[in-house]
Amino acid sequence: MSFFNVLHKSCILCLILVCLAAVEAIEPLTMGAAAIGIGAGLTYFKGQTYCRFYECCDDRSIPGNIQALKDSLERTLFGQHIVTQHIIPALTAHFSAQSRSRKPLVMSFHGQPGTGKNFVAEQIANALYLEGLKSGYVTKYLGQADFPMESKVDYYKDRITREVRRSLASCPRSLFIFDEVDKMPSGVFNTLTSLVDYNFFDDGTDNTKAIFIFLSNTAGAHIADHLGNLMKGGKLREDTRLSDFEPLLKKAAFNMDGGLKKTTLIEKHVIDHYIPFLPLEKAHVIKCLEAEFDRWDMPPRKSIIEDILATSISYDRNHGLFAISGCKTLEKKVSMALY
Repeated sequence: MSFFNVLHKSCILCLILVCLAAVEAIEPLTMGAAAIGIGAGLTYFKGQTYCRFYECCDDRSIPGNIQALKDSLERTLFGQHIVTQHIIPALTAHFSAQSRSRKPLVMSFHGQPGTGKNFVAEQIANALYLEGLKSGYVTKYLGQADFPMESKVDYYKDRITREVRRSLASCPRSLFIFDEVDKMPSGVFNTLTSLVDYNFFDDGTDNTKAIFIFLSNTAGAHIADHLGNLMKGGKLREDTRLSDFEPLLKKAAFNMDGGLKKTTLIEKHVIDHYIPFLPLEKAHVIKCLEAEFDRWDMPPRKSIIEDILATSISYDRNHGLFAISGCKTLEKKVSMALY
């Protein structure tokens, strides 16, 4: 940031502080309606000055553009009809001006690597917040990097509680993304339960507008095996529904190693949606490869696609249908082939 940008920002802050000081200087007997009016005026003043240039917890910085998210997912997410069928309505209802939500929106994404969990979480952040993942109101945790030691679970629980409450105090419309949940020590989320449940906080903290998303590889193999069996039984992939997978996901998340194992988040039913990311088939991998060429502003090259499919894509042993790594490594494969 340049010197003049810093100076500009400092001037705006100073002007706002001067106005706040003026409110505090009003005699106690004259406060009442006058102070309320001045406070409203200052809010408007801040919205027309500081918040026009810098991020604030308002509609400009948090537009909640669900339609843009829907359009983007339909264009760039392959093989995940259940994801779009449920995430878009869930976010629409939560962000609606008529929403009467009494708790945060809590979603848990499950699936094998390369099926799009991080991809979708990033697109959600980009659609809801003007600055996307760089927003000061978006917090992302990485399982292995942020919570590596089983012996420090109590410290991690305190840290999560402290940081979540601080973020909610700064902006009730905060987004929290917990990635690599399967690599976190069990019990790390137990104190989080009270922050995402139906609660009233004495300090005025509002949690009802927040969104929590958990990303996990847990049950990825279970999803693939169950889908394979459904398809072998005659059911079309596109005809599968959330109800085909949600009980399986809840049971696996509760019993398998990771941050959700035996957690009160599941016991107290505060996770609103368990979203399965289905394993990808060859046709979906081809679409991912074509999308990579499009990112390079180049037409798809059939020879490169066929070479990558033949040398870099392996399929599951049980059904022989699903690409083990999904679309995870394709970006580097295409860029290497092009250069």
